[in-house]
Amino acid sequence: MIIQTGMRTDIPAFYHEWLLNRIKEGYVLVRNPYNPGSVTKYSWSPDVVDLIAFCTKNPEPMLSHMDLLQPYGQYWFVTITPYGKEIEPNVPDKEKVMESFKKLSELVGADSMGWRYDPILINPDYSVERHISEFDKMAETLSGYTKTCVISFIDIYKKVKHNFPEIGEVTKADRLQLGKEFIRIGAKHSMAIKPCAEGNELEPYGADCAGCMTVKTFETALHGNLTVPKKKSNQRNGQCACLLGVDIGAYDSCGHLCKYCYANTNAARVRENRKKHNPKSPFLLGNSMPGDVIHEAAQKSWLDRQMKFNFE
Repeated sequence: MIIQTGMRTDIPAFYHEWLLNRIKEGYVLVRNPYNPGSVTKYSWSPDVVDLIAFCTKNPEPMLSHMDLLQPYGQYWFVTITPYGKEIEPNVPDKEKVMESFKKLSELVGADSMGWRYDPILINPDYSVERHISEFDKMAETLSGYTKTCVISFIDIYKKVKHNFPEIGEVTKADRLQLGKEFIRIGAKHSMAIKPCAEGNELEPYGADCAGCMTVKTFETALHGNLTVPKKKSNQRNGQCACLLGVDIGAYDSCGHLCKYCYANTNAARVRENRKKHNPKSPFLLGNSMPGDVIHEAAQKSWLDRQMKFNFE
Protein backbone atom coordinates (compact mmCIF):
# COMPACT_ATOMS: atom_id res chain seq x y z
CA MET A 1 0.00 0.00 0.00
CA ILE A 2 0.95 3.66 -0.26
CA ILE A 3 1.01 6.16 2.59
CA GLN A 4 0.60 9.79 1.56
CA THR A 5 1.95 12.50 3.82
CA GLY A 6 1.20 15.72 2.02
CA MET A 7 -2.34 16.34 0.78
CA ARG A 8 -3.39 18.08 4.02
CA THR A 9 -0.17 19.62 5.36
CA ASP A 10 3.60 19.77 4.82
CA ILE A 11 5.03 17.12 7.13
CA PRO A 12 8.71 17.25 6.01
CA ALA A 13 8.82 21.03 6.49
CA PHE A 14 7.08 21.30 9.87
CA TYR A 15 6.64 17.85 11.42
CA HIS A 16 9.64 15.78 10.39
CA GLU A 17 10.55 14.87 13.99
CA TRP A 18 7.06 13.49 14.52
CA LEU A 19 7.25 11.49 11.29
CA LEU A 20 10.58 9.98 12.27
CA ASN A 21 9.19 9.01 15.68
CA ARG A 22 6.16 7.39 14.05
CA ILE A 23 8.32 5.30 11.74
CA LYS A 24 10.57 4.25 14.62
CA GLU A 25 7.58 3.25 16.77
CA GLY A 26 5.97 1.44 13.87
CA TYR A 27 2.50 2.98 13.72
CA VAL A 28 0.53 6.19 13.32
CA LEU A 29 -2.97 7.23 14.40
CA VAL A 30 -5.02 9.36 12.01
CA ARG A 31 -8.27 11.15 12.76
CA ASN A 32 -10.99 11.24 10.15
CA PRO A 33 -11.19 14.98 9.37
CA TYR A 34 -14.97 14.76 8.99
CA ASN A 35 -15.59 12.48 12.01
CA PRO A 36 -12.82 13.25 14.54
CA GLY A 37 -13.80 10.47 16.95
CA SER A 38 -13.08 7.90 14.25
CA VAL A 39 -9.37 7.03 14.30
CA THR A 40 -7.45 4.72 12.01
CA LYS A 41 -4.25 3.01 13.05
CA TYR A 42 -1.74 2.37 10.28
CA SER A 43 1.34 0.18 10.54
CA TRP A 44 4.66 1.42 9.14
CA SER A 45 5.93 -2.10 8.50
CA PRO A 46 7.80 -2.30 5.17
CA ASP A 47 6.00 -5.61 4.70
CA VAL A 48 2.78 -3.70 4.02
CA VAL A 49 3.92 -0.14 3.18
CA ASP A 50 5.39 -0.22 -0.31
CA LEU A 51 5.93 3.50 -0.79
CA ILE A 52 5.71 6.79 1.11
CA ALA A 53 4.58 9.75 -0.99
CA PHE A 54 5.62 13.26 0.00
CA CYS A 55 4.34 16.68 -1.08
CA THR A 56 6.45 19.49 0.34
CA LYS A 57 7.76 22.99 -0.24
CA ASN A 58 10.83 22.33 1.89
CA PRO A 59 12.41 18.85 2.01
CA GLU A 60 15.60 20.09 3.70
CA PRO A 61 14.72 18.98 7.28
CA MET A 62 14.51 15.36 6.10
CA LEU A 63 17.83 15.23 4.24
CA SER A 64 19.88 14.12 7.23
CA HIS A 65 17.38 11.38 8.15
CA MET A 66 16.99 9.58 4.84
CA ASP A 67 18.50 6.37 6.23
CA LEU A 68 15.25 5.77 8.12
CA LEU A 69 13.33 5.80 4.84
CA GLN A 70 15.57 3.27 3.07
CA PRO A 71 13.23 0.28 3.66
CA TYR A 72 10.46 2.04 1.73
CA GLY A 73 9.89 3.14 -1.81
CA GLN A 74 9.60 6.93 -2.03
CA TYR A 75 8.09 9.54 -4.28
CA TRP A 76 8.72 13.23 -3.61
CA PHE A 77 6.73 16.09 -5.08
CA VAL A 78 8.50 19.36 -4.28
CA THR A 79 6.61 22.55 -5.05
CA ILE A 80 8.79 25.40 -6.32
CA THR A 81 7.13 28.53 -7.70
CA PRO A 82 8.32 32.09 -8.42
CA TYR A 83 6.07 33.68 -5.78
CA GLY A 84 7.38 35.93 -3.03
CA LYS A 85 6.50 36.35 0.63
CA GLU A 86 3.35 38.28 -0.24
CA ILE A 87 1.85 34.99 -1.48
CA GLU A 88 3.99 32.31 0.20
CA PRO A 89 4.91 33.98 3.53
CA ASN A 90 6.91 31.18 5.12
CA VAL A 91 8.31 29.24 2.18
CA PRO A 92 12.14 29.26 2.11
CA ASP A 93 14.09 31.02 -0.62
CA LYS A 94 13.57 29.29 -3.96
CA GLU A 95 17.28 28.89 -4.62
CA LYS A 96 17.67 27.07 -1.32
CA VAL A 97 14.71 24.77 -2.07
CA MET A 98 16.15 23.93 -5.49
CA GLU A 99 19.46 22.98 -3.87
CA SER A 100 17.59 20.70 -1.45
CA PHE A 101 15.70 19.24 -4.41
CA LYS A 102 18.95 18.35 -6.14
CA LYS A 103 20.45 16.79 -3.00
CA LEU A 104 17.30 14.75 -2.48
CA SER A 105 17.34 13.59 -6.10
CA GLU A 106 20.92 12.41 -5.69
CA LEU A 107 19.76 10.26 -2.78
CA VAL A 108 16.55 8.75 -4.17
CA GLY A 109 16.98 9.11 -7.93
CA ALA A 110 15.24 11.22 -10.56
CA ASP A 111 12.50 8.59 -11.01
CA SER A 112 11.38 9.33 -7.44
CA MET A 113 11.27 13.11 -7.87
CA GLY A 114 8.58 15.39 -9.25
CA TRP A 115 8.69 19.17 -9.46
CA ARG A 116 5.38 20.95 -8.91
CA TYR A 117 5.05 24.41 -10.41
CA ASP A 118 1.60 25.14 -9.09
CA PRO A 119 -0.83 26.64 -8.66
CA ILE A 120 -0.28 29.06 -11.51
CA LEU A 121 -1.98 32.41 -10.90
CA ILE A 122 -1.96 35.59 -12.92
CA ASN A 123 -1.86 39.09 -11.42
CA PRO A 124 0.00 42.33 -12.15
CA ASP A 125 3.18 41.00 -10.50
CA TYR A 126 3.07 37.53 -12.04
CA SER A 127 2.24 37.93 -15.71
CA VAL A 128 2.26 35.20 -18.33
CA GLU A 129 5.63 36.48 -19.54
CA ARG A 130 7.14 36.38 -16.06
CA HIS A 131 5.91 32.83 -15.49
CA ILE A 132 7.52 31.69 -18.73
CA SER A 133 10.80 33.38 -17.85
CA GLU A 134 10.90 32.02 -14.29
CA PHE A 135 9.88 28.54 -15.38
CA ASP A 136 12.67 28.48 -17.95
CA LYS A 137 15.30 29.39 -15.33
CA MET A 138 13.99 26.86 -12.78
CA ALA A 139 13.78 24.08 -15.37
CA GLU A 140 17.41 24.68 -16.33
CA THR A 141 18.46 24.47 -12.66
CA LEU A 142 16.51 21.24 -12.06
CA SER A 143 17.43 19.63 -15.37
CA GLY A 144 18.60 16.06 -14.86
CA TYR A 145 17.23 15.86 -11.32
CA THR A 146 13.65 15.03 -12.30
CA LYS A 147 11.80 13.83 -15.36
CA THR A 148 8.47 15.33 -14.37
CA CYS A 149 6.96 18.75 -13.83
CA VAL A 150 3.36 18.97 -12.63
CA ILE A 151 1.44 22.15 -13.34
CA SER A 152 -2.03 23.35 -12.42
CA PHE A 153 -3.93 26.61 -12.58
CA ILE A 154 -5.41 28.12 -9.44
CA ASP A 155 -8.82 26.84 -8.36
CA ILE A 156 -10.94 29.29 -6.39
CA TYR A 157 -12.08 27.03 -3.58
CA LYS A 158 -14.04 28.55 -0.70
CA LYS A 159 -10.94 28.76 1.51
CA VAL A 160 -8.92 30.29 -1.32
CA LYS A 161 -11.60 32.89 -1.98
CA HIS A 162 -11.56 33.84 1.71
CA ASN A 163 -7.77 34.09 2.05
CA PHE A 164 -6.99 35.44 -1.42
CA PRO A 165 -10.06 37.46 -2.47
CA GLU A 166 -8.26 39.53 -5.10
CA ILE A 167 -7.23 36.58 -7.27
CA GLY A 168 -9.26 35.19 -10.15
CA GLU A 169 -9.29 32.23 -12.50
CA VAL A 170 -6.70 31.96 -15.26
CA THR A 171 -8.24 32.50 -18.70
CA LYS A 172 -8.18 29.79 -21.34
CA ALA A 173 -5.98 31.92 -23.60
CA ASP A 174 -3.41 32.29 -20.81
CA ARG A 175 -3.62 28.59 -19.93
CA LEU A 176 -2.89 27.62 -23.50
CA GLN A 177 -0.02 30.08 -23.92
CA LEU A 178 1.60 29.00 -20.66
CA GLY A 179 1.00 25.32 -21.32
CA LYS A 180 2.55 25.42 -24.80
CA GLU A 181 5.63 27.28 -23.56
CA PHE A 182 6.08 25.03 -20.53
CA ILE A 183 5.82 21.95 -22.74
CA ARG A 184 8.46 23.39 -25.07
CA ILE A 185 10.79 24.25 -22.19
CA GLY A 186 10.17 20.90 -20.49
CA ALA A 187 11.11 19.01 -23.65
CA LYS A 188 14.39 20.91 -23.76
CA HIS A 189 15.21 19.54 -20.30
CA SER A 190 13.71 16.04 -20.74
CA MET A 191 10.80 16.82 -18.42
CA ALA A 192 7.27 15.64 -19.11
CA ILE A 193 4.66 18.31 -18.32
CA LYS A 194 1.76 16.78 -16.39
CA PRO A 195 -1.29 19.00 -15.81
CA CYS A 196 -2.96 18.25 -12.46
CA ALA A 197 -6.75 17.88 -12.67
CA GLU A 198 -6.90 20.14 -15.73
CA GLY A 199 -8.57 17.74 -18.15
CA ASN A 200 -7.07 17.15 -21.59
CA GLU A 201 -6.81 20.77 -22.72
CA LEU A 202 -3.03 20.65 -23.17
CA GLU A 203 -2.76 17.10 -24.50
CA PRO A 204 -2.74 18.14 -28.20
CA TYR A 205 0.40 20.19 -27.51
CA GLY A 206 2.35 17.35 -25.91
CA ALA A 207 1.33 17.37 -22.24
CA ASP A 208 0.94 14.08 -20.38
CA CYS A 209 -2.64 14.31 -19.08
CA ALA A 210 -2.80 10.81 -17.58
CA GLY A 211 -2.37 12.09 -14.01
CA CYS A 212 0.51 13.02 -11.74
CA MET A 213 0.29 10.48 -8.88
CA THR A 214 -0.73 7.49 -10.93
CA VAL A 215 0.05 3.83 -10.44
CA LYS A 216 2.61 4.20 -13.23
CA THR A 217 4.28 7.08 -11.36
CA PHE A 218 4.78 4.91 -8.30
CA GLU A 219 5.77 1.81 -10.27
CA THR A 220 8.49 3.84 -11.99
CA ALA A 221 9.79 4.97 -8.60
CA LEU A 222 9.70 1.41 -7.25
CA HIS A 223 11.10 -0.17 -10.45
CA GLY A 224 8.41 -2.79 -10.04
CA ASN A 225 4.76 -3.60 -10.58
CA LEU A 226 1.86 -2.86 -8.25
CA THR A 227 -1.40 -4.76 -7.99
CA VAL A 228 -3.68 -2.01 -6.73
CA PRO A 229 -7.22 -2.69 -5.49
CA LYS A 230 -10.00 -0.85 -7.26
CA LYS A 231 -9.54 2.69 -5.99
CA LYS A 232 -12.17 4.95 -4.58
CA SER A 233 -13.41 7.95 -6.54
CA ASN A 234 -10.88 10.75 -6.63
CA GLN A 235 -11.00 14.44 -5.90
CA ARG A 236 -11.98 17.40 -8.08
CA ASN A 237 -15.20 16.09 -9.59
CA GLY A 238 -13.65 13.04 -11.18
CA GLN A 239 -10.98 15.01 -13.08
CA CYS A 240 -8.18 13.48 -11.04
CA ALA A 241 -6.83 10.12 -12.23
CA CYS A 242 -4.37 9.80 -9.36
CA LEU A 243 -3.90 7.14 -6.73
CA LEU A 244 -3.97 9.29 -3.60
CA GLY A 245 -3.40 6.62 -0.97
CA VAL A 246 -4.13 7.14 2.72
CA ASP A 247 -3.16 10.55 4.10
CA ILE A 248 -1.67 10.82 7.59
CA GLY A 249 -1.76 14.63 7.70
CA ALA A 250 -4.30 17.05 9.16
CA TYR A 251 -5.99 20.11 7.71
CA ASP A 252 -5.34 23.59 9.14
CA SER A 253 -1.81 22.75 10.23
CA CYS A 254 0.54 23.91 7.46
CA GLY A 255 2.79 26.73 8.60
CA HIS A 256 3.64 27.99 5.11
CA LEU A 257 0.33 29.94 5.12
CA CYS A 258 0.26 30.30 1.34
CA LYS A 259 -2.61 32.50 0.26
CA TYR A 260 -3.78 30.01 -2.36
CA CYS A 261 -3.91 27.03 0.04
CA TYR A 262 -7.04 24.87 -0.05
CA ALA A 263 -6.10 23.01 3.17
CA ASN A 264 -5.92 25.94 5.64
CA THR A 265 -9.00 27.84 6.74
CA ASN A 266 -7.08 30.79 8.17
CA ALA A 267 -3.81 31.65 9.92
CA ALA A 268 -5.36 31.85 13.39
CA ARG A 269 -6.67 28.29 13.21
CA VAL A 270 -3.30 27.05 11.99
CA ARG A 271 -1.51 28.73 14.91
CA GLU A 272 -3.92 27.15 17.40
CA ASN A 273 -3.59 23.70 15.86
CA ARG A 274 0.19 23.85 15.76
CA LYS A 275 0.17 24.45 19.53
CA LYS A 276 -1.50 21.03 19.86
CA HIS A 277 1.36 19.26 18.12
CA ASN A 278 3.48 16.91 20.21
CA PRO A 279 6.31 15.16 18.31
CA LYS A 280 5.95 12.14 20.61
CA SER A 281 2.20 11.71 20.10
CA PRO A 282 0.89 9.06 17.71
CA PHE A 283 -1.45 11.79 16.38
CA LEU A 284 -0.16 14.71 14.32
CA LEU A 285 -2.31 17.07 16.39
CA GLY A 286 -3.11 16.44 20.04
CA ASN A 287 -3.49 13.09 21.73
CA SER A 288 -6.22 10.53 22.33
CA MET A 289 -9.61 11.83 23.46
CA PRO A 290 -12.51 10.26 25.35
CA GLY A 291 -14.79 8.46 22.95
CA ASP A 292 -12.14 7.77 20.31
CA VAL A 293 -12.86 4.62 18.34
CA ILE A 294 -9.67 3.18 16.87
CA HIS A 295 -9.89 1.03 13.76
CA GLU A 296 -6.95 -1.13 12.72
CA ALA A 297 -6.41 -0.55 9.00
CA ALA A 298 -6.45 -3.59 6.74
CA GLN A 299 -3.07 -3.24 5.07
CA LYS A 300 -1.20 -5.40 2.61
CA SER A 301 1.59 -4.97 0.12
CA TRP A 302 0.61 -4.23 -3.48
CA LEU A 303 4.10 -4.84 -4.80
CA ASP A 304 4.96 -7.79 -7.00
CA ARG A 305 8.04 -8.77 -5.01
CA GLN A 306 9.37 -11.14 -7.65
CA MET A 307 9.09 -8.47 -10.32
CA LYS A 308 10.88 -5.98 -8.10
CA PHE A 309 13.67 -8.51 -7.52
CA ASN A 310 14.06 -9.04 -11.26
CA PHE A 311 14.36 -5.29 -11.89
CA GLU A 312 17.09 -4.97 -9.30
